[in-house]
Amino acid sequence: MKRIHPAFAVAGAVFVVLLCAAAVRATPSILIVPLEREFGWSRALLSSAVSVNLVLYGLVGPFAAALMDRFGIRRTVIVSLALIGTGVALTSQMRASWQLLLTWGVLVGLGTGTTAMVLGATVVNRWFFSRRGAVMGVLTASTATGQMIFLPLEAHVAETQGWRAVTVLVAAVIGLLIPLVALFVRNRPADAGVLPYGAPPDLPPLQISRQNPLANALRVLRESSRKADFWLLAGSFFVCGASTNGLVGTHLVPACMDHGIPEVKAAGLLAVMGVFDLIGTTASGWLSDRFDPRKLLFWYYGLRGLALLWLPQAFDAQVLGLPVFAVFYGLDWIATVPPTVRLTTEAIGVRDAPIAFGWIVASHQIGAGVGALGAGVIRSSLTTYTPAWVAAGAICLLAALVVLRIGRRAPGVDLAGAPAPAP
Repeated sequence: MKRIHPAFAVAGAVFVVLLCAAAVRATPSILIVPLEREFGWSRALLSSAVSVNLVLYGLVGPFAAALMDRFGIRRTVIVSLALIGTGVALTSQMRASWQLLLTWGVLVGLGTGTTAMVLGATVVNRWFFSRRGAVMGVLTASTATGQMIFLPLEAHVAETQGWRAVTVLVAAVIGLLIPLVALFVRNRPADAGVLPYGAPPDLPPLQISRQNPLANALRVLRESSRKADFWLLAGSFFVCGASTNGLVGTHLVPACMDHGIPEVKAAGLLAVMGVFDLIGTTASGWLSDRFDPRKLLFWYYGLRGLALLWLPQAFDAQVLGLPVFAVFYGLDWIATVPPTVRLTTEAIGVRDAPIAFGWIVASHQIGAGVGALGAGVIRSSLTTYTPAWVAAGAICLLAALVVLRIGRRAPGVDLAGAPAPAP
């Protein structure tokens, strides 16, 4: 039998890490209403903690990529998992709102920023020479799988055992990931005595970076910021974050409960989105290897905008309104990631693409923070989410037009050229 390439073992372990990290990031949607009931904290206050989490999750991304470049994937991910587990476990003991900001906002935000899309991009660029779009699509779809597996379970635990039991469950799952990473994740193909999957025999090995991670991350930002495509990608990803993690991921379950839909059933809608996002994002990775990524992004953002504009009517529709929205929105949830990674690699180059994508993810999460906080403020002041859905739909339609301005390199350019040697 032909031996399976070690790249797939690394990608498989990272898929599980991303899956569980996605469940951690989705957990606040289950906790908002129970915390509101027990402590009397407003929806805006609770959303502010989620907003801090989402922004830090994004801002740590480029530095996480630089840390992986300098110290290795395995060591960086193990430390981040320990940070996440500590933050989640401490959440079960909180009694004041500042403790929520510290544990879930700061500790969990910093930890999940490393176990995020930038981790997937680093693994794909380091371990795969071919099939990068498809593998990135599968890794990105782990977010959907995490929702699908954990959210209904967390909602059931919250209803039967209380919200503190949810945090204990999540912390235990994160703790189990540490030995998985230690056993299966290697830092680079040379550690396993192989070349990246699909690489030609004459490809030079990846050099270990000796740069200071902070200086390296800032260097990539400085050089990337001189390119218009970087800002177009960052701006469109800001809209992506505001309309997914920030708005729907955080507020759909509370909005359903506002309309009399039980928490477990509402979490089931997010799980349905997860099922179809697994399909949509995996297909997006396959499509990104074969079609113009700009046109793919145009359709993704455009259809997402139309779905959000229809959402207020979906709450009032009989039987099929929200399930139809969940299916449609799920297919489009984070299908934007594979084409955005490809366009980032084209614009920035293979060597610096993971760190540059980390900065673009930072924009995504700033958008998520704005979306989470803005929707919470709107709900607290107007007692309805409708203006938030409409505003998000409008900026998605705007993003659909903006992405068409992203430049493309000439056909035939080798996107997987040898990385430059470390200074």
